[in-house]
Amino acid sequence: MANKVKYGLKNVHYAVITENNGKITYDTPKPIPGAVSLTLSPRGERTDFYADDMLYYTASTNDGYEGDLEVALFPDDFKKDVLGYKEDANGVLFEDANAVPKSFALLFEFSGDKNAVRHVLYNVSPSRPNLQSSTKTNTSEPQTETMSIVASPAPDTGMVKAKVEPGQAQYETWYQQVYTYVEPTGA
Repeated sequence: MANKVKYGLKNVHYAVITENNGKITYDTPKPIPGAVSLTLSPRGERTDFYADDMLYYTASTNDGYEGDLEVALFPDDFKKDVLGYKEDANGVLFEDANAVPKSFALLFEFSGDKNAVRHVLYNVSPSRPNLQSSTKTNTSEPQTETMSIVASPAPDTGMVKAKVEPGQAQYETWYQQVYTYVEPTGA
């Protein structure tokens, strides 16, 4: 049965993309614990063509999504794998101004009234996360990190995202590897 509502965000993972001769592969997904929110808006434009004194034709483009991922703290592995941070021989982590961020697949789960639906965005480009904190007062209010992201169509397939619900074959193995499109038989 399909959900009537969705809420919650959990099980956020990332899988770094490698491109070789136009073929995309994904690393094994790694967790990003402490998911707070994911806010994405569609990217693309709608073009209206008028003729015969009316709207004659409409076309739209799907350029994916853009928005923000907010977590408690981005893990150091993510910063090294995706943002190009470097760790020296003493274990000190450095942000490298010359690093080129890597694209990645973003896997996550939304809860719902009936099912927890799992999703993947296939080609996510990151910005650097914000850096902020504030003094501790009579209450300890945790500070979070937010990163702006753009989720574009995968360059090899054009797929933007996918979702799976409980009971479907790929549901239990969703976070073991990035699931990619399989052509239906008899198509």
